Amino acid sequence: MPTISKKKQDKISEQLLHYLYSVSPEPKFTSDIAEEIARDEEFTKTILKDLKAKGLLIEVNKNPQGKDYLRRQRWRLSNETYNIYFKHQSKTSI
Repeated sequence: MPTISKKKQDKISEQLLHYLYSVSPEPKFTSDIAEEIARDEEFTKTILKDLKAKGLLIEVNKNPQGKDYLRRQRWRLSNETYNIYFKHQSKTSI
């Protein structure tokens, strides 16, 4: 598989963050996110883990009943990221 430049990875990360902001506060599965941005699930998971390491996302490992997922992860924006994104969106809409 050809490597993707850092600039393109950053743009894809922006798409991921925008999508998660648009559905916030609902967490989404990796497969749903990959389908929405038309990317491979493994590549999407790599980007999501990178964003988690930067503190921009939170990984949800439990279902609504409180049981741990064995093979799945859901993702949502961290509260700090959501607030920053919300302020940025408010400034650009004025």
